[in-house]
Amino acid sequence: MDKYKVTHRLLRQSIKSLVNRQLTSNNPIYRFISAFPLGNGGRNPQMYRSFGSLATKVERNPSFSSLNSDDLSYFKGVLGEKNVVQDEDRLETANIDWMHKYKGFSKLLLLPRNTEEVSKILEYCNSRRLAVVPQGGNTGLVGGSVPVFDEVIINVGSMNKIIAFDKVSGILVCEAGCILENLISYLDNQGFVMPLDLGAKGSCQIGGNVSTNAGGLRFVRYGSLHGNVLGLEAVLANGDVLDMLGTLRKDNTGYDLKHLFIGSEGSLGIVTKVSILTPPKLSSVNIAFLACEDYLSCQKLLSEAKRKLGEILSAFEFLDSHAMDLVLNHLEGVRNPLSSAVHKFYLLIETTGSDESYDKEKLEAFLLHSMESGLISDGVLAQDINQASSFWRIREFFDS
Repeated sequence: MDKYKVTHRLLRQSIKSLVNRQLTSNNPIYRFISAFPLGNGGRNPQMYRSFGSLATKVERNPSFSSLNSDDLSYFKGVLGEKNVVQDEDRLETANIDWMHKYKGFSKLLLLPRNTEEVSKILEYCNSRRLAVVPQGGNTGLVGGSVPVFDEVIINVGSMNKIIAFDKVSGILVCEAGCILENLISYLDNQGFVMPLDLGAKGSCQIGGNVSTNAGGLRFVRYGSLHGNVLGLEAVLANGDVLDMLGTLRKDNTGYDLKHLFIGSEGSLGIVTKVSILTPPKLSSVNIAFLACEDYLSCQKLLSEAKRKLGEILSAFEFLDSHAMDLVLNHLEGVRNPLSSAVHKFYLLIETTGSDESYDKEKLEAFLLHSMESGLISDGVLAQDINQASSFWRIREFFDS
């Protein structure tokens, strides 16, 4: 589908969503939820949900239809019996987020296997005015991947193929249902790294990562997905397939529509494929776990790390004493890497480079200077891969 033909419609739809968000800007606890369908001539009903003293009752929009036997027959004809799920136990899992804070009441879970099936589902739902909610690994913390009422759940987890990988450019093309950890392992075997890493990598999917513009643990080194995603394919609410799956890094040809979908949380369409730039894997990795006694020292240490560690700084992660207590009390087999003394703030610093002796010397000099200047009150360097993994396990507890 020609990107110029859909630019005006997408921009108008995006601006309308932003305006609707602004209408409730005086109440920060309101949550904007866009429900499909959004296709030709269809209205975009908004529902607002809040959790606090100003909570208001949320009602199902009567303009949406309810499922009937004809709908089920159509979906089974497109997907096959086993990919149209009505089993209560499986629906229970799909209807609730992993923190058990948000719960929907969907009666139908669809498992498309390719873009064509996603397109047929959305085209049909649009024509029938059946509300849908896209779902990936369902690891989000704000309930965006679970229904509000009885929306049809479209889970893209079966679309999990790696389509191509170019070792020269480092560009990976894959389907949206690929689990992040599987992509990390695949790239590691190829001598590359994924620019995104999360504690929830064992369950989250790249389509959901892109749709929520996930930041992750490598943000300080590689930036956001807006800079790493080269292209994507998405299906609009009326079933149209928007092919922006480019693999050219330096592409200045007109509107770059993929950025509308990165972070749009499914409100403009369902991401089905992604092309992403992956950097080469470097051989030298060093990790330090540090303690600071005040927040200002943490800020100063970050500024100093950017200046003194420069090109080898790959992660800078923060925990306070309350977060550390949660880890020690709820994560089995974990201990504080530092002394038994309680510290107010903790930092994890990682460097990645190509010269092991130079990188380690540079990190040790930085830590010594920071200790002498009083920014660090205690700290330890990981001596092997097991100790490094134990440091990361503490931080990743809050993303898992």
